[in-house]
Amino acid sequence: MRSIIWTALAAGSFLMSGSLAFAQTQTQRGEYLVTIMDCTGCHTPGTFLGKPDMQRYLGGSEVGFQTPGLGIFYPPNLTPDPETGLGKWSEADIIKAVRTGVRPDGRQLVPIMPYHSYGKLTDGDARALASYLKSLKPVRNQVPGLVGANEKPSAPYLTVVMPQ
Repeated sequence: MRSIIWTALAAGSFLMSGSLAFAQTQTQRGEYLVTIMDCTGCHTPGTFLGKPDMQRYLGGSEVGFQTPGLGIFYPPNLTPDPETGLGKWSEADIIKAVRTGVRPDGRQLVPIMPYHSYGKLTDGDARALASYLKSLKPVRNQVPGLVGANEKPSAPYLTVVMPQ
């Protein structure tokens, strides 16, 4: 009898701990996705300089990427700041950009943004990601603008140098 009680208690404990893992909110799921998708790796100021500024978490980068023939692109502010971030974007706009690489203004995101992979997000995960981004504290941080292939940049950038 005692072993049956212990088995029942152990099974109940296991089932409860498993159900708690699934009981996360949409915002918590979004935070998890932002973490495993490494959004901070590009979109948090200071990351490329080895000193991520977590006071401006996901506020965009002051260091860009040069894409040969296209120009230099600076990872944008993903916070809901209405002037410098995604504050004027709807959750549907965010989902479309993350999945297809197309911004609300029709501009295509640079290919270094892995939207081809993120296009595989489930509907629920895409909504959770967008919900989380909309829930963040707005960070006012204007990143440098796009720099055309033949223009001179005013901010630092990373580039690929092909071996000779």
